[in-house]
This record gives sequence, structure tokens and C-alpha cells, in this order.
Amino acid sequence: MSTASPALTPTTRALSWCLHLLVVGLLALAAVRAVTGSLPYAGATVAAAAGCGLVYAAGPLLPRVRGGRRAAAWWLAAVGAVWLVLLALSADGVWVAFPLYFLQLHLLPRRAGPAAVAATACAAVVAFAAHQGAFGAAMVIGPALGAAVAVAVVWGYQALYRESERRRRLIEELTATRADLAEAQHTAGVLAERERLAREIHDTLAQGLSSIQLLLRAAERTLPDTAENAARHVGQARQAAVDSLAEARRFVAALAPPALEGSSLPDALERLCTTTGTRHRLTARFRLSGDPAALPTAQEVALLRVAQSALANTVRHARATTVEVTLARRDDGITLTVTDDGVGFDPVRLPVPDPETGGFGLTAMEARLRALNGTLTIDSAPGHGTTLTARLPLPAPEGTEPPPAPTGTPSPLPTHTKAHP
Repeated sequence: MSTASPALTPTTRALSWCLHLLVVGLLALAAVRAVTGSLPYAGATVAAAAGCGLVYAAGPLLPRVRGGRRAAAWWLAAVGAVWLVLLALSADGVWVAFPLYFLQLHLLPRRAGPAAVAATACAAVVAFAAHQGAFGAAMVIGPALGAAVAVAVVWGYQALYRESERRRRLIEELTATRADLAEAQHTAGVLAERERLAREIHDTLAQGLSSIQLLLRAAERTLPDTAENAARHVGQARQAAVDSLAEARRFVAALAPPALEGSSLPDALERLCTTTGTRHRLTARFRLSGDPAALPTAQEVALLRVAQSALANTVRHARATTVEVTLARRDDGITLTVTDDGVGFDPVRLPVPDPETGGFGLTAMEARLRALNGTLTIDSAPGHGTTLTARLPLPAPEGTEPPPAPTGTPSPLPTHTKAHP
């Protein structure tokens, strides 16, 4: 059973050795009975049993037999041919058919295995009847029952193995998903800390240094002309404040999120469309409607991530030729729209997220927007493309408290279907 099989576990290795010992024991039994029972053709029977054992032992040792079904099939044919010779010489060769059933079912394709088992059982029945000189129902029941047991055992083992492999893959995917989630949480924590530090420095250190600069400049203008030393010291202090202010501004800029570093959200979206169109057979365009004001870092990152996920879904599932990303400012907030001309889908029948098939993208987008009091809508129909719209409220004016983020169980994605033309 070790030939042409996956890596053996301790259990399957033990089963393989049991099968080897069973074959050797049955061949030895046939040889011993031929000698001790003074049966005709005793010498030929011993030689046939020894030859069958040697051919069988060669299989697990040959690399080609261990590596492919075709070589394993030729090896099984050789074992079967020598076994037929032993079967013609001695009725005790019938018992060797039972381990042959397992070998044939294990090494041959799913359709060829049962056919080989049936042929082996028929050969055993015919040979046993010939040796007995009569034919009865008992002669059929033994080999047929053995074949049925072998088929049931091997198919049951294969079903358990497939289930085990499915569970192993599921565990691997769950482990990878957990690692990705931990990395995403770490990244989100880093981004939140960057934004917090940038805001604190801007609102405290930078503002304080700016005030120092203005105050020293005013003091410098009020000093008498004769107070040269005092004026020089004040000038030096003002210059130090200027340098510190510039250093603080560079520090704030360095703490910007990496995805938006050195550019605005429209620039980042335009680069994203350019990269998508370059890497895939897809025309990706970016359009800016109006002049959206600068947004808080959290909102810019959320919209950028939604655009990235939507474009990834378009590339992976939509089979589209064109996709357009639009960023627009409305009276009620900022709107990001991703429209493609792909195959579309029924948004009412979205698949449930599953560790084997995925499906977490839309849920993650909706959760990210909901945390910022935003909404996500999907407009699609089979054969009519897809439009995904993300809306975020405009940032609250300074000095006002933003509305609290909704809590509780998230509601399903708000969706509606296009009318068919």
C-alpha cells in the first residue's frame, strides 16, 4: 500500500506492513501445504509462491512504482500473472486474492480498481471450482464477500482521508486568516497611533512654537535701538523657534499613513487606477468631481482601502474590461464610486463568508465605513456590471463633537438591483 500513495502516517504505515505480512504469510502457507500435503506439482507450487513473493517485494523498492500509477499498474499485472500460475497449481492460492483486492483498489484509478477486483474474484472462483471438481454457491460467496469487504474498507478509508485533508486545509486557511487579521489589527493600531501623535504634535508643540516666534518678533520690534545685545539674543531665540517649528512640521509629515504619504487622496486613487490598469487587462480610470477638501486621515485611509478592495474584486470576479473610480464631494459628504462593465451578480444573494471560499471583502468594507458613520451600497444585476458606492459624512467643524459611531450588530449591506433594460 505504500506505492503511489501520499506521505504515510504512522497508522497507514502500520496497515501497509500488515498487508505485506499477510501476503508473505499466505504465500508461505500455500508453499508449506504443497510440500507437507504431498500435493501434485509441489515443487512448481513452491517456485510459483516464491516467484510471486519476489515480484511483490520488488514493487515497494522500485522508485517508478512508488511514484506513478502507470508503473504501479504494470507491477500489479506482473504480480497477478504469477499469482494466476500459483492459482492454477494450488487451490491455496485463492487466499492471496484477498490482499490483492486491497492493492488493486489502492493503486489503480477509481474505475479500474473495482473492475480489477471483480476480475480477480472471478479468477479465484473459477480456479477453486476447478480444483474441487465441482461448483457450488459457497465457492462464490467466499471470494465475493472478501471483495465486498475490501471495497467497503478502502472506499471508507479514502473518504476519511479526503475529509481529513479538507479539515487540514481548513485549519491552515483559518491559521492564515488569523495571522492576516492580527497583522491588519497591528497595522490599524499603528495608523491610529500615527494619526494621534501627528494631531497632538500639531495642536501642542507646533502651535506653541509658532506663538513663541510671533511673540519674539513683536518683542524685537519694541526693543530700543541701543539694546543691541538684547536684540541679538531675541533674534537668536526667534531663529531657534523657527527651526524647531520646521522640525515639528517635518515630524508631523513623517507620521502620515504610508499609503497616503506625500500625496493627497485623489493622487493615491489615481496611482491605484494606473497600477491596476498596468498590471491587469483592464482599463481603469479615475475621475475627480469637484474639489474635495482635505479629510481626516482615518477617512482617507478608509476610502483608499475600499477602492483597493473593490478594484481587487473587479479584477478577480467581474471579468470587466473597464472600471471607473470617482471621488466626489456632495452636500451630505464625500462619495467614492467604483463602476465596472463586468458580468455583475445578484446582490440579494451574496454568498456567506466562508474560510474555504472567502467572501469577506464586502463585509470588511462595510465595517470600515460603518466605524466612521459611513454607508456602503451595491448596485448590480447579472450581466449588467456593478456599481459600488461608499459615502462618508464631511468632518465636523472644529469645536464640535462628531456623532458617535453606531454600535451593536451590523445590519446587512444596503443593496438594490438595477432594472433590466
